Amino acid sequence: MSQKEKQFKRHTITAALPYTNGPIHIGHLAGVYVPADIYARYLRLTGNDVAFVCGSDEHGVAISMKAKKEGVTPKEIIDKYHAIIKKSFVDFGITFDNYSRTSAAIHHETASEFFKRLYAQGDFIEETTAQLYDEQAKQFLADRFVIGTCPKCGHEEAYGDQCENCGSTLNATDLINPRSALTGAIPTLKETKHWFLPLQRHEAFLKEWILVGHKNDWKTNVYGQCKSWIDGGLEPRAVTRDLDWGIPVPLEGAEGKVLYVWFDAPIGYISSTKEWAAKKGIDWEPYWKDKDTKLVHFIGKDNIVFHCIIFPSMLKAEGSYILPDNVPANEFLNLEGQKLSTSKNWAVWLHEYLKEFPNMQDVLRYTLTANAPETKDNDFTWKDFQARNNNELLAIFGNFINRVVVLTNKYYDGKVPSPGNFSTVDLATLDELRKFPETISQSIERYRFREAGQELMNLARLGNKYLADEEPWKMVKTDEDRVKTIMFIALQIAAGLAVLSEPFLPFTSAKLKALLGIDSLGKGISWDQVSTKEILLAPNHHIGPGELLFRKVEDNEIQQQLDKLLATKKANENENKTIMPQKETITFDDFTKLDIRVGTIVEAEKMAKAKKLLVLKIDTGLDTRTIVSGIAESFTPEEIVGKKVTVLINLAPRELRGVASEGMILMTENAEGKLVFVNPDEADVDSGATIN
Repeated sequence: MSQKEKQFKRHTITAALPYTNGPIHIGHLAGVYVPADIYARYLRLTGNDVAFVCGSDEHGVAISMKAKKEGVTPKEIIDKYHAIIKKSFVDFGITFDNYSRTSAAIHHETASEFFKRLYAQGDFIEETTAQLYDEQAKQFLADRFVIGTCPKCGHEEAYGDQCENCGSTLNATDLINPRSALTGAIPTLKETKHWFLPLQRHEAFLKEWILVGHKNDWKTNVYGQCKSWIDGGLEPRAVTRDLDWGIPVPLEGAEGKVLYVWFDAPIGYISSTKEWAAKKGIDWEPYWKDKDTKLVHFIGKDNIVFHCIIFPSMLKAEGSYILPDNVPANEFLNLEGQKLSTSKNWAVWLHEYLKEFPNMQDVLRYTLTANAPETKDNDFTWKDFQARNNNELLAIFGNFINRVVVLTNKYYDGKVPSPGNFSTVDLATLDELRKFPETISQSIERYRFREAGQELMNLARLGNKYLADEEPWKMVKTDEDRVKTIMFIALQIAAGLAVLSEPFLPFTSAKLKALLGIDSLGKGISWDQVSTKEILLAPNHHIGPGELLFRKVEDNEIQQQLDKLLATKKANENENKTIMPQKETITFDDFTKLDIRVGTIVEAEKMAKAKKLLVLKIDTGLDTRTIVSGIAESFTPEEIVGKKVTVLINLAPRELRGVASEGMILMTENAEGKLVFVNPDEADVDSGATIN
């Protein structure tokens, strides 16, 4: 354990509060919860006082929109997803000391008191401004109730608080051509009173604290985004909203207004800590107000501004709180080469994974850690998941442990043998083992969890190489004493793996500790003892019978997941596709005027200098006529000659690029947007047959 960590008496670790408008998916896990849990578990293993807190974020526009869409109350939405999320975290082994919710009374009280203190100190400015208003819905449009064109990148589906295409933070009034997400109406501007946090007052403090103080220890993506914001000049940020769902603004004359979710949500870390401390019967304040406490926020890159600029400005203004020591934000995780999307159902949902891959939490944890988007966006693929399991966890880690346990039971009835004299290789191997705690610690303390996880796997590789080089299964026939020494050293490596794997593979670690009987050793083996203790498993210590730590993931399991992704994506596209409304009603006499017949394409060629047009000769049964059709991007001339088609033949001729077109072929589009002929099903229908 590094000297830097020992300077702090306690650690407060926060993980971004998940919105309760949907379940947890692998993007959330890779970006926030797995690295935060690795860090918290490591700190506890190294003897630190830790408060690891989180909770459901249950206010804001996202919840209101979900409730309106499903025709239920916001409370029904938050109760449903809070239960799913909380259970998923528990089942996945995320070891929050407290998982709260922002609808709890303690949070409403904490956030209200925080607001009132800042208000009493004069830390807000009060302004009446023109905000977007939906006349049809009779309400102001905050944040995600507005959709329009991003002024920064031109993306046409930007939200009123953020553009998900370029990542820019926006105000609803910044959008070009805004429209209401509720009714589709073009909003008007209407005056309303709100309270703002004047971030410009904190500019000098933020420059000194971040741009000078954290230039060398914050991740470049975090530092760079903060610098860009500060250099661009900070402006007042609203802390209230016109909404009917949230924490009421605790002031007279503020009826119908709530605390803006990004003012209220980070205070959720404080209220969750209060809730935890009350359960334990301890004082919560040292975890937020003592300079000997290290505060670390784990978030995704879309939350950097709020955790590094807005929330610290709030804490600084309040006056009694510490500031975060680090905010190791991750980039985004993609899925099978595409951006994860809740609305498009392009995701791997945690609660579904836990059902479909029972007792395989550690495989997902390991894969997400190995592909952690620490410095750039990264990609999760099911093939990589399979390879990580089969080629690393099973073939390296699991194979080494299986060999050690099977041979120990076979040769020594499950008892650790007494070693003889150590060879140079033995001593070098033990020396390597003792270096791993410090090596892994350094990576974790620098928030390089991907690197730390690979160092753990390198320890398993060390064990495999040692056994492969020493070949005890051959040596046992000629030198039994030497084999005792080999197996003794292999068992020390196995014990080291059992301890050091806990932050990364907690379920495997627990299984391995039980298998090796480590839990029976009084207080077990601590992280530091892997380096300092001469013998981890003493001679005659009894281990259990062999048990496979990992199973093989088969090809058909992976194909099922790929098929599921494609099926849910297609179902979602079909659900959301726009169906053209019915056209104006016609009479039967109108219909009888249409002469629609079966025709056969006898010739086809591309029209010169026209990308989309083909010139077709159609046998209509009555004659052979020319029809110009815009299908060149979907079909080649060669593939459609001889094809039977449906033709409207009594359409008035129309000249296209100098060619008279005498009719129209009937077409439609499939789910992928590709043109498809509307054809007669029966192959023996002759050209000229009428369609009635």
